[in-house]
Amino acid sequence: MPDFHQIANKLFQSWYELLQYYNINQNCAEKPFSQIVEAYSNSNRYYHNLEHIQHVLEVIQTLESRTKCFDIKTVEFAAWFHDIVYDTKAKDNEEKSAEYAVELLSSLSIPSNVIKNVKSLILKTKTHQISTSDLDAQVLLDADLAILGSNPDVYSKYAQAIRQEYIWVPEAEYFSARKRVLEHFLQRDNIYFTQLMQQTKEKTARNNLNAEIEKFLNYNPVLLEN
Repeated sequence: MPDFHQIANKLFQSWYELLQYYNINQNCAEKPFSQIVEAYSNSNRYYHNLEHIQHVLEVIQTLESRTKCFDIKTVEFAAWFHDIVYDTKAKDNEEKSAEYAVELLSSLSIPSNVIKNVKSLILKTKTHQISTSDLDAQVLLDADLAILGSNPDVYSKYAQAIRQEYIWVPEAEYFSARKRVLEHFLQRDNIYFTQLMQQTKEKTARNNLNAEIEKFLNYNPVLLEN
């Protein structure tokens, strides 16, 4: 079980360093950070929690040194807020997360052009369909999906955590829907957009997705007909 207290302490340093760029002091950074931690600490979040945010931010930092120029501050803000509203029974999580980001960042007097771009980036996590010239979105989406290219044991735990978040969905229905999502990514020319992620994660991600689909079919052969 992750030590979320330790993760939160580490994340606060990242949050504060980001806000310092906009001349926001530590006292002003603490209250919104507490709100963010509270949102991501909901007991129903088995995957979309603080550990996920930490991982996304770490991948963004890695991509910064290996990817063509992108606006890392804006991408990091989008990473912080992209899943802040997460209800598996809702269809508008991205829209609500984007509005949450707009409200909180406005209260901190973050420049309006930054807020506008953060909102746009968060909304793009809904479909994961973006322009090949949109470097900011490429980095955010690749970081968000980095878990797909993790080692099989880590991927298996991720898949189990996603199932827990959708535990209210009957198994056959869940397997069918999950299979469609995974196949959607497999049908793309590349799961990842950035060259680094394609080189280091693409093959493993495809293997993981195919292995998960195979488990569904072995568990419930009727899905072969869907």
